[in-house]
Amino acid sequence: MSILLIAGSPSQPSRSTALLQATALRLQLQGLSTAPVLSLSRLDAAALLAAQAHEAGVADAVARVERAQAVVVATPIYKAAYSGLLKVFLDLLPQSALKGKAVLPLATGGSPHHMLALDYALRPVLQSLGARHILPGIYATDHQVRLLPEGGYEVAPDISARIDEAVQLIVADAAHQPQAAAAPSDAVAFADVRCSV
Repeated sequence: MSILLIAGSPSQPSRSTALLQATALRLQLQGLSTAPVLSLSRLDAAALLAAQAHEAGVADAVARVERAQAVVVATPIYKAAYSGLLKVFLDLLPQSALKGKAVLPLATGGSPHHMLALDYALRPVLQSLGARHILPGIYATDHQVRLLPEGGYEVAPDISARIDEAVQLIVADAAHQPQAAAAPSDAVAFADVRCSV
């Protein structure tokens, strides 16, 4: 299974990217392959803002999303919404870019009061892009992803445990995915139909 990690923070390093890296490490320990992190802050800002999907870097990023079998997306929460950088990128994706994919949303914010932004701001957009299954999101406050004096970040044990649970869900999802997608005209057994609500 090919898993794409998307860093939606405009600054690097960042707490949300630290969550993303912690998730990547656990996925790799489970034997799942993760593509190099797609850091949206490295894309051409003018091309993103002008919705120039044909610009080489942006076009490659969009193609990476379409090729991935699962996506982990991390964002800081600003003013009760996900980052503007992530917003302009998601706006460039084709309507079916996440079709058939499991998606794990991760977010960080200064206060626990913003945790609902995952459900009320980001989740509807991911669903509108056709995500097959959106896993329960993980939200961490600044205190739960602590900046270390020597540099780097430390993820709190409770958040680490939630990441472990999410990774197990991705592993289970990967085990139930067919190696190749069925052709549109092929019959699908009722037992193979999965729904997410």
